[in-house]
Amino acid sequence: MADPGLSSPTDPALRSPRNNTPLSLTFPFLREGSRVWERAPPVPGVPGELPSPLPTKRTRTYSATLRATSGPVYKGVCKNFSRSQGHGYIRPSHGGEDIFVHISDIEGEYVPVEGDEVTYKVCRVPPKNLKIQAVDVVITHLNPGTKHETWSGQMMISS
Repeated sequence: MADPGLSSPTDPALRSPRNNTPLSLTFPFLREGSRVWERAPPVPGVPGELPSPLPTKRTRTYSATLRATSGPVYKGVCKNFSRSQGHGYIRPSHGGEDIFVHISDIEGEYVPVEGDEVTYKVCRVPPKNLKIQAVDVVITHLNPGTKHETWSGQMMISS
């Protein structure tokens, strides 16, 4: 049972016991299950917290995996890759638009860096299947003179 002498967090009459000045409560995070900070109702037309529509290796359907693995192998160069963000882009050697690559689709022991030559297959990104992403990405040639990190965190300079 709540103490009747305590004000609720939404009560504007929350005052200091010492000098009777108004107080406000602020929290650096949202406490789940607490009424201290209620989430605002969704605003129409403003994107909310939606899950990523990009299929990772774990969430890709069986049929999409079969289509991707049975497709042709392409060559390209790593344009950029951010391990902390978990994705990057590949510049196709045949030209065209850069191709998205997710961290779960990289095979091998090294984290790709700019200039690494790679081979990959492609998979369409639902729901409209207008864009593609690289899958089964393999680094075929490390960019010489650059630092390469393994997935376990060890550093190596390629020659």
